[in-house]
Amino acid sequence: MDAAELRALQAPFKERYRADPQSARITLRASGSLDEDGIACRLETGRAMAAAGLHPGAGGSGLELCSGDMLLEALVACAGVTLKSVATAIELPLRSGEVSAEGDLDFRGTLGVDKEAPVGFAEIRLHFAVDTDAPQEKLDQLLKLTERFCVVYQTVRHGAKTIVTMERG
Repeated sequence: MDAAELRALQAPFKERYRADPQSARITLRASGSLDEDGIACRLETGRAMAAAGLHPGAGGSGLELCSGDMLLEALVACAGVTLKSVATAIELPLRSGEVSAEGDLDFRGTLGVDKEAPVGFAEIRLHFAVDTDAPQEKLDQLLKLTERFCVVYQTVRHGAKTIVTMERG
């Protein structure tokens, strides 16, 4: 796909969202069901059923997906798609590229061992390695726009208002 094809693909959406800003507001959903036997939650990933469970550092077997890994995977996926889309839009040719993310957790927080230890990632590092002949100023623009338009990155970076409820099922 080249820049013109991408613009043509996205043009009707942009036009509709400009004309009707409310139509741009979409609610994404994820759901799961608690595993009856183990400490796991089964969820649909959109393509298959997945089981999320405890990380081995919290007593898990390692057979289920760790939600922390899934968060990093979502970041990598979103950042990679965004980078490729932006590169296409600004006509920056990429021969290849790699995206990786790593994050630091302190399991003392999530296991309640130390009330002062944070629960969640203390730091996440997102890294891109691209094979291109583009000048540095174009790479700087690519990174800036990728950061700006990556939904998962922006959500992690700025947080989102989150409302939690519970009811009897």
